[in-house]
Amino acid sequence: MHKQVKSTCCYCGVGCGLLIETENERIVGVRGDPEHPANLGRLCTKGASLHLTARADYRLRYPELRRSRERPRQRVTWDEALDHAADRFAGIISAHGPDSVAFYISGQLLTEDYYVFNKLAKGLIGTNNVDTNSRLCMSSAVAGYKQTLGADAPPCCYEDIAATDCLLIAGANPAVAHPIVFRRIEDARAANPDLRIIVIDPRRSETAAIADLHLPLKPGTDIALYNGLLHVLLAEDLVDRDYIAAHTEGFAALEETVAAFPPAVAAEICALAEAEIIQAARWFGRSAAALSLYCQGLNQSSHGTHNNAALIHLHLASGQIGRPGAGPFSLTGQPNAMGGREVGGLANLLSAHRDLANPEHRAEVARLWGLPSVPAQPGKAAVELFSALKRGEIKAVWIACTNPAQSLPDQAEVRAALQAADFVVLQEAFANTDTAAYADLMLPATTWGEKEGTVTNSERCITHITAAVPGPGEARPDWEIAVDFARRLGARLEQPLTRQLFPYDKPEAIFNEHRESTRGRDLDITGLSYALLDASGPQQWPFPTGARSGRQRLYADGIFPTASGRARFVTVAHRPTAEGTDNKHPISLLSGRLRDQWHGMSRTGTVARLFNLDDEPLLSMHPADLRLRGLASGDVVRVGNGRGQVHVRVKADDGLVRGRAWLPMHWGSQFMNSAGVNALTLSACDPFSQQPELKHAAVAVDRAELPWQLVILRKAAASGELAALSLLARARSLLPDFAFASVGLYGRSEALVVFRAAHGEALPESRLREIDALFGLAADDAAAIVYADPHRQISKRALAPGGKLIGIRLAGETQAQSWLKEVMAAEVEGRDGNDGGDAALDPALIRWALAPIGKRPGKLPQRSRIVCNCADISEAQIKADLEGGATLAVLQEKRKCGTFCGSCLPELRQMVASQAQHAAVEPVA
Repeated sequence: MHKQVKSTCCYCGVGCGLLIETENERIVGVRGDPEHPANLGRLCTKGASLHLTARADYRLRYPELRRSRERPRQRVTWDEALDHAADRFAGIISAHGPDSVAFYISGQLLTEDYYVFNKLAKGLIGTNNVDTNSRLCMSSAVAGYKQTLGADAPPCCYEDIAATDCLLIAGANPAVAHPIVFRRIEDARAANPDLRIIVIDPRRSETAAIADLHLPLKPGTDIALYNGLLHVLLAEDLVDRDYIAAHTEGFAALEETVAAFPPAVAAEICALAEAEIIQAARWFGRSAAALSLYCQGLNQSSHGTHNNAALIHLHLASGQIGRPGAGPFSLTGQPNAMGGREVGGLANLLSAHRDLANPEHRAEVARLWGLPSVPAQPGKAAVELFSALKRGEIKAVWIACTNPAQSLPDQAEVRAALQAADFVVLQEAFANTDTAAYADLMLPATTWGEKEGTVTNSERCITHITAAVPGPGEARPDWEIAVDFARRLGARLEQPLTRQLFPYDKPEAIFNEHRESTRGRDLDITGLSYALLDASGPQQWPFPTGARSGRQRLYADGIFPTASGRARFVTVAHRPTAEGTDNKHPISLLSGRLRDQWHGMSRTGTVARLFNLDDEPLLSMHPADLRLRGLASGDVVRVGNGRGQVHVRVKADDGLVRGRAWLPMHWGSQFMNSAGVNALTLSACDPFSQQPELKHAAVAVDRAELPWQLVILRKAAASGELAALSLLARARSLLPDFAFASVGLYGRSEALVVFRAAHGEALPESRLREIDALFGLAADDAAAIVYADPHRQISKRALAPGGKLIGIRLAGETQAQSWLKEVMAAEVEGRDGNDGGDAALDPALIRWALAPIGKRPGKLPQRSRIVCNCADISEAQIKADLEGGATLAVLQEKRKCGTFCGSCLPELRQMVASQAQHAAVEPVA
């Protein structure tokens, strides 16, 4: 039976609404919900391909347990699994106290899941050792809002983007990390050509490409820049003295600090032009409405809280807050990091934005939960939690819906901590994350499309979602797993209030309790219910009892949730990055996101089309830095420091300043033979937020002397051992065998598995034959084309049954890999020229597959440029349709181009207009 279910996207914090299409309890399609206020029907490439991730491959389907580290995990029943977990936790707590256990959870959980885990730790066990991966992305934004405005409450909404005159984007790349927000920025620019866009980013990002002014500041100099901007605002009388006097406090002290940052001084510290700082300040100060968008570039710093505060100061000093188009707007990283913050899912927080350090707040939560008290001792934040695990201070850790063996900094230490733990529980939907290797007990959880609960996006908008399909195997909702465990643990700890603490039989009961905890708080949602959210759609908080709608913007009255009712200016001083470059480590390494991948790729890494833009981790460097090291794009380098090293290929990028490099954060041990960029990052944390400095590390980059290279391209079969995900898993077994290795997918409806490796010496032919067998290239010698030159250590093998190239192994010489990958992907898609697409490799040209040529054979047409990345539609296909009389509506219906994120619509309209103009001037026969 076919049905449609409303939901939201499970990736970034934009919170896009989705319509999930199901058929016989299987997710078969997804499209944007035109009624959801976050996206109005638009989706990015990740969201538009979510249905392709809804399959059982890689899913954890049953509980698995190992009773000793020497044994592999075995399938067990839920009763065995949870009884064992309760026994281990109860034993450890009895012997070592409640703080000897910890929970590490995720911004991808639903609010109800978060609430139960928080209550389990702080209410039942009596430890505040419950933290979340939101600590890695949003805790400095939380602390920055609280220090200045008094509460963790983003005061803006998405509609402010269309209403602003000056948009300051700092430490964020929404074109990649929040694509649907970026669509709003493009719309605002089109509607208001006078809109000024300023982008502050150490690299010329995709977002910086549309900026009127790009400030490529030196990493770690954010505070100096914002103090310099405020200095200009003061010098040119662009501050609002009346607003400062009526609604703020602490400005005199900050003004003294800012006096030391005239634009010339700030320019020298930040490695910027003085005139650019002055220009940015004038645009901001003279605009009728100024809006700032910011994210991890500010947060992931050892002084991230004050980075946030220094930017917020610009809004408070100029009165640019609490009205349309104006205010400091922190873009949330994960889909429900906001929900986790709302229920106090961090080691220093309690429910409904209460502070753990406040005795009155602790007493309020204790009364709500029916307990004598809740613990006062602050819990361990993420980085310190895993340090304590390694020291043996924490004995057991319960990890839910996150992958610390890839995402935390200084991975050697994190992995050593997991290895040292007495007991590790991993509650997860996917069976093959890096953290899974360390789990003693794995518990299968439901995931996107299979759960009910609420999520809150960047603009404080709460959405109720329901399950579209059941989970696979014995997977259970996260809240249900936690409640079941809590009841068993409570019995062993002889806690008589256990049933009273965990009475829930459905997520709505949890929501109702959470709702009551917000009564009278800044995020009061006592006017909301599942029924209201279902009937009226998503709503912003606060939404107290009696309200008819949520509040779009906060602080319009100039009253702030502080003791005095005034916003606070905080004295902030410039501090450099936690780790500076030197002669031994001269490169500032920056990390960041790609548009089509998400976190550690446990979900996106199963979809071939999401590799089409970036199919391997590449280190970007300025061309001059490459020349200095005798490198060219495509060469393999070693990137290292005292914490670790990784081997990757490099590419030239003149959008980087000399001395800086950039590496995406998604690739870990499932896709390369190292922990990725976090093998290099350091665990230095902000003193207020405890957020680590994931954005910057000092490294050395040197040529890797790995002259022998191997590339394997293999079309996946429809099923069996050579199906895409099975073949990908088989290929992973080879990663440790090489100094450099990576593996991924490519293509669209069918996948191409791509394996690359480099080594100091050639593998023997016998080992190559074993690798051929693993990839299904050894069989059918009659269909094989072989080339060998033992003297030059070159060995190549292609498999082309029936004249169709399905796989190739290039060893010792790999120049043809790029064009072969494109041609084989075109063959997979059946692009034979009849569809306005691309020609596959003609059987007569297959011999060229083994030739040492870096460009396609002259007779082979080049693959047409992709216009719509979401639908993977090429320029040639569109032109062929237009020549046949297609309109934009026909293109959208037939090809689906322009119906997802919308970024290709301007070009599509231009192509339609050009074709119409061409047709109008054609002579009539």
